[in-house]
Amino acid sequence: MANDELCYQPIGKLADLIARREISPVDLTNAYLDRIERVNASLNAFLTVTSEQARQEAKLAEAEIARHGPRSPLHGIPLAHKDIAVTKNIKTTCGSKVLENYVPDHDATVIERLHTAGASLLGKLNMHEFAMLSPSLHFGPTQNPWQHGYNPGGSSSGSGAAVAAGLCAGALGTDTGGSIRIPAAYCGVVGLKATHGRMSLHGVVPLAWSLDHIGPMTRTVKDAAIMLQVLAGYDPRDPGSQDVPVADYITPLNGDIRGLRLA
Repeated sequence: MANDELCYQPIGKLADLIARREISPVDLTNAYLDRIERVNASLNAFLTVTSEQARQEAKLAEAEIARHGPRSPLHGIPLAHKDIAVTKNIKTTCGSKVLENYVPDHDATVIERLHTAGASLLGKLNMHEFAMLSPSLHFGPTQNPWQHGYNPGGSSSGSGAAVAAGLCAGALGTDTGGSIRIPAAYCGVVGLKATHGRMSLHGVVPLAWSLDHIGPMTRTVKDAAIMLQVLAGYDPRDPGSQDVPVADYITPLNGDIRGLRLA
């Protein structure tokens, strides 16, 4: 499979290929980094590319999977995240000149959980400044990957564009008033705004804490379920987190919608 074709495969397919040793996390990560290098200059989806960290995490994942098998369907999968979730020793700008050089000393809970599942980090993604109404004046707007000059949606513009353009297997976005759902629609990807309190907001720079949500942006519904399975769950560090059991989000996706009512 050619590198660009590999970069457009859904997480579920990539996880199967890794588990069967048909591709390695190292080769997959290098394919994404190569595509980012070729495409991002015109797209402006990434604000920070963590090439060396991504390669190191891929090597570690490859060795762990060879010894023990994958920890989860995300083990060895390269992701990237909206630059509003803090990342230890990696700049978190919120799309603003004010935080241009801010380097946190800890990870957000959602970042911790993805690392624990074995996912690697390709970098941090562009966004409207502080997740508000307009693209970053300092870092510039993200382009819609389907037609440059068109709106990619916001405020998770970099997340929607990066997933749609095959620059990462999946991404985190945030949604206060449509900021996952709008770029998902404009860029043609899946975006999930789950129930408030389902995913921890600890370490996510707030816009309106009682309305903020964080969630996955992916190519398929199954991929969103794979990420949600890892991200969901109670976190005592988030006052709004709900201590309720985490369901199995993946198994029910069997394609049978008989008896389902949408409202």
